[in-house]
Amino acid sequence: MSTDGANSRRRILPTLLGLLFLLMGLALVAGGIKLAAIHGSLYYLIAGIGIALTGVLLIAHKRAALSLYALVLFASTLWALWEVGLDWWQLVPRLALWFALGIVLLLPWFRLPLTRGLRYPLGTNGLAFAVVLAGLAALASQFTNPGEIKGELGRETAGTASAAPAMADGDWGSYGRSAFGDRYSPLNQINVQNVSKLEPAWTYRTGDIPGPNDPGETTAENTPLKVNGMVYVCTPHSQVIALDPDSGKEIWRFDPKISTQGAKNFTGWAHMTCRGVAYHDDAAYAADVAQASPATATACPKRIFVPTADTRLIALNADTGKVCEDFGNKGAIDLTANIGAFNPGGYYSTSPPAVTKDLVVIGGHVTDNVSTDEPSGVVRAFDVHDGHLVWNWDSGNPDKTTPIGPGEHYTRNSPNMWSLMSVDEKLGMLYLPMGNQMPDQWGGNRTPESEKFSAGVTALDIATGQVRWTFQFTHHDLWDMDVGGQPSLIDIKTADGMKPAVMASTKQGSIYVLDRSNGQPIVPVNETPVPQGAVEGDHTSPTQPMSELNFMPPALQEKDMWGVTPFDQMLCRTDFRSLRYDGIYTPPSLQGSIVYPGNFGVFDWGGISVDPVRQIAFVNPDYMAFKSRLVPSAGVAGGPARKSETEGVQPNKGAPYGVILEALLSPMGLPCQAPAWGYVAAVDLTTHKVIWKHKNGTVRDSSPVPLPLTMGVPSLGGTFVTGGGLGFLSGTLDQYLRAYDVNNGKQLWEARLPAGAQTTPMTYTGKDGRQYVLVVAGGHGSLGTKQGDYVMAFALPK
Repeated sequence: MSTDGANSRRRILPTLLGLLFLLMGLALVAGGIKLAAIHGSLYYLIAGIGIALTGVLLIAHKRAALSLYALVLFASTLWALWEVGLDWWQLVPRLALWFALGIVLLLPWFRLPLTRGLRYPLGTNGLAFAVVLAGLAALASQFTNPGEIKGELGRETAGTASAAPAMADGDWGSYGRSAFGDRYSPLNQINVQNVSKLEPAWTYRTGDIPGPNDPGETTAENTPLKVNGMVYVCTPHSQVIALDPDSGKEIWRFDPKISTQGAKNFTGWAHMTCRGVAYHDDAAYAADVAQASPATATACPKRIFVPTADTRLIALNADTGKVCEDFGNKGAIDLTANIGAFNPGGYYSTSPPAVTKDLVVIGGHVTDNVSTDEPSGVVRAFDVHDGHLVWNWDSGNPDKTTPIGPGEHYTRNSPNMWSLMSVDEKLGMLYLPMGNQMPDQWGGNRTPESEKFSAGVTALDIATGQVRWTFQFTHHDLWDMDVGGQPSLIDIKTADGMKPAVMASTKQGSIYVLDRSNGQPIVPVNETPVPQGAVEGDHTSPTQPMSELNFMPPALQEKDMWGVTPFDQMLCRTDFRSLRYDGIYTPPSLQGSIVYPGNFGVFDWGGISVDPVRQIAFVNPDYMAFKSRLVPSAGVAGGPARKSETEGVQPNKGAPYGVILEALLSPMGLPCQAPAWGYVAAVDLTTHKVIWKHKNGTVRDSSPVPLPLTMGVPSLGGTFVTGGGLGFLSGTLDQYLRAYDVNNGKQLWEARLPAGAQTTPMTYTGKDGRQYVLVVAGGHGSLGTKQGDYVMAFALPK
């Protein structure tokens, strides 16, 4: 009786395991049939049959289960190696579960009841061989780095110097440090030899945190300024705070007490952010100021300009934080003037204006995909002292730049400039990174003017606002490929001598290098055939301009679909096969299309940084696929409600189609495409070649289990480089500020942050002579990173 009981207990474990195998096998069979029906891989169907039959044999306590499963595991290993080679993160979801179950089957509690005392059963030996083979494949994949490029720059200087406007080495006077948007600091107190010793110097908390009436995307994308002996910070609610650069102690604070305009009750309000403020000092133009009237020369000589989320441009005394009463209407300009009607949050400037000797120039953000009747994308130049309108450039009416008259309105829905412009006062030009006419995914009724100025860089004459040249990066943009990053100005060393260049990074991955005096390519740009077949009423461009300097990813294939397990990988493959995808620039469709690179882009508003001395660019490319599906206007109301720009149906009121736009994710919320999703890299600007490229960032703060696995994660925010041979980046989805050797890309230091830092850090010298690295860590609402209100400075030990 006791012997029978013991045998019965021993037989329970194989039975339970068999049930598990059977259920998994049936799930794979069901999904595999669907995948095979849309011309996908047959592996999941075949493997599912094998695993289900293994389960049946285990339930029947047949030792043939071992041999059959050995065949399944062996074949799975060969199939995985054939598809992806020795790529660790590709092999894991294909083999890890089957490898673990193979080990379980070899355990005596499961194996012995099946082998009934046979000492060397064939099935056991075969399974052991299959397990070892899978394990060896995983081990060998540890020594490979697919997608990475190893190399070294091998020089400290290219014999060149910065052509950017002069400022004190220890200052950071504009969003991109200089009006050139280069994000290069000559400081070298912190360098490759000692950066590992960086430690926290001070932390300041702004007290500005998301409120109950805020939109979902409340973000701290701010890059502070250090100038006039202070650090100037702006918060998502447009507050401006001046801090002591050595201690972080608050000197003054200005709160514009913005109105949220009912944002909580209107989903069209997409952002609550302040990327930065702008600074103007009359003393920087001393010769011109001396000729000005005494009142102009002395009233508020140092100014901070801040755009607010409720559509104002305010001038503050940089010394005191008091409003400059002589600017506009008691210190403020109402940016709603001549704009016309718009919904709450539908129009305002998220980015700081550009400042020149006489002007403060500002564009505006327009919410995507709400309607075809949105505010104008006009760029306006105001007198830097009294705020009167000097000129306006409306891309819908580009030749008329004289100030608009009372009662007139700018062209509705013309392409906007929501990011940051760069300035070359010597050449007398502003460089505008342009968006497009709404809606993003349908362009059947776009005007000739919008087609000309969308999705490129336009150079305007500073004095008049007239167009000097324009260069388009995406023709008839149907993919939200607006130019997000501030163009970087740099004089580049070429075979024909030094050339004044503007470098524009783009969502599609091209970096366009143009002569900034005339817009002609320095690096060749080729018109390349792209997929065709727009929906009824629309069209596509037969070609798209692609730069020979680019970080465009290879076209996706089914085998690139990824998941933690074979099951979510199979579902991602099914999603991939069910969507339209013909490579980059696949047109939007009713079926649903894959957008890769996605609308977050290879490069977004963080732009790139350039070192004019070493002649390199330091960049942080990302790779995340999105999917879009057009919805006939009659079905918009019945679709999922719009919650943000990537949730629900975007209504596109006035167009024949709404759109559902979202990341291409697995049911577990992870990207469907295989990692890495984020890199850091460097480009030699004298050869236009990538020097090195390394995956960057961990999944510690974005995975269910907080493991610091360096898979390479996306980053939103920019970089900066220094004379000390360092590059810095904080924008990754994990909460770190990191430093890299720009010579070879080696990570030299990292600091854990208390919140996400989807922003661009900066560096400066304090009054104490120490070099500081500063970052704002406030999180990002739409990315789901941890939110906070931290301003943190790091320095070498005293």
